Amino acid sequence: MTTKQVDGQTALPRTGAPATLPRIEAPAAVAPKNARELTRLFLDRLNVLEEGTHEYAYARNTLIEMNLSLVKFAARRFRNRGSGDMEDIIQVGTIGLIKAIDRFDLSREVEFTSFAIPYITGEIKRFFRDTTWAVHVPRRLQELRTELAKAKEQLASVLDRDPTVAELAQLLDLPENEIVDGLVAANGYTAGSLDLPADTGDGQTGKAASYGDLMGDVDPGMELFEDLHTLAPLLARLSDRDRHILTMRFGQEFTQAQIGEVLGISQMQVSRLLTRILGQLRTGMLATA
Repeated sequence: MTTKQVDGQTALPRTGAPATLPRIEAPAAVAPKNARELTRLFLDRLNVLEEGTHEYAYARNTLIEMNLSLVKFAARRFRNRGSGDMEDIIQVGTIGLIKAIDRFDLSREVEFTSFAIPYITGEIKRFFRDTTWAVHVPRRLQELRTELAKAKEQLASVLDRDPTVAELAQLLDLPENEIVDGLVAANGYTAGSLDLPADTGDGQTGKAASYGDLMGDVDPGMELFEDLHTLAPLLARLSDRDRHILTMRFGQEFTQAQIGEVLGISQMQVSRLLTRILGQLRTGMLATA
């Protein structure tokens, strides 16, 4: 029986696992370099194993544990976007990791890391979009909310309509801009369902529009801006040739063979150059994060 050392652990063929797959005692502790190698091995075997077997479950579960570091990396980008429990965010991100494992195709010219991150962040974004988070409001505005509620009720009973900002400011002897701040804060005090009907103020009858119909979605341009902001200085440190290769591959959508023709090198050499360049950028982005 052959043995193999993986991050100092003895790797033996596991009961119920394919003989070609090593036994990983602590998959989450595997170093990133070894994890990349082992991920390709396990993905290759997973592709031919029968779903529902012990061998399939072992390969899939090991892949998930070995790549949990990707989920934690992606989750850190969202740590300041609400008061949600980081453990919940990691659990949601793990769902994205599982989807990436199930859908990855080894024949694609892409690293599993690059393929998985969008799935993981997509699940986390969906979680934030579908979950209501508490809003931090300064104490002075919390106290003003109570005063505004009383003042609005008092004026409404006299005017037989909702009071204006100017009328509220006059009653409370406060600047109008502070009244506006208080009203905005009051809107964040109680969170309602996106399915609740929204008052559009047009007086029309019929099926009411919901808040979900009127509210905008997450702007994907913001995520792109963050990535480009991190990537820009890393690109600036590349050689002119490396930047030219990236421009041809991703800007002009040249194939590797076409790039090889331009540079006078083989497609295999282009593939190795792209792997090195993208690995260098990925390492830089991970270090920045």
